[in-house]
Amino acid sequence: MTQRVFEDRRDAGRRLASLLREHGPWSHPVVLGIPRGGVPVAAPVADALALDVLVVRKLGLPRHEEVAMGAIGEQGARVLNEDVLRHGGVDERTLGAVERRERAELESRVRRFRGDAPPVDLAGRTAIIVDDGVATGATARVACLVARQRGAASVVLAVPVASPDAAVDLVASPAIDELVCLATPSAFMAVGQYYLEFTQTTDAEVQALLASSR
Repeated sequence: MTQRVFEDRRDAGRRLASLLREHGPWSHPVVLGIPRGGVPVAAPVADALALDVLVVRKLGLPRHEEVAMGAIGEQGARVLNEDVLRHGGVDERTLGAVERRERAELESRVRRFRGDAPPVDLAGRTAIIVDDGVATGATARVACLVARQRGAASVVLAVPVASPDAAVDLVASPAIDELVCLATPSAFMAVGQYYLEFTQTTDAEVQALLASSR
């Protein structure tokens, strides 16, 4: 397939919204962006729908933190990449220390992004979870698990780009009812290679997008 390149996260969100319209409609949908980078993609997708954040944190492999050995989310959710744990020789004590650090940051971000506002009620609704791309799939899986725990009737994961291996794993995940993805390039190396502009999204940008939606 021809390599797809997005101008920026907003452009990716607009294209993803077009594809989602072809797959819908869904029952009483709510759009959940994964902070930070997933929220600018989620905003054009949300349009007139409710927009909220679904805060998750990657559990990075010690000394190689870009490699996900798992991820955590709200309500105690955790997904582990057993292959990475085994090959990295990570013991329970090391894993626990990383999780405690990341959970403290997760709780801080929930307060930062939501303030006193309660999370959008997912009970009986279709949760459309949006990120700017998927490399290993650990963060996406834990986000979908959290949505299930919060009562979502169905879970749709929507991303502009994903690695082929991660896409296969996500489609097979019982936490996900449907994967909507614009591209799964065979030469995938990193999410950022499919964006012309891929600067880090700031907390202030996330807060502004959420405030605008509310």
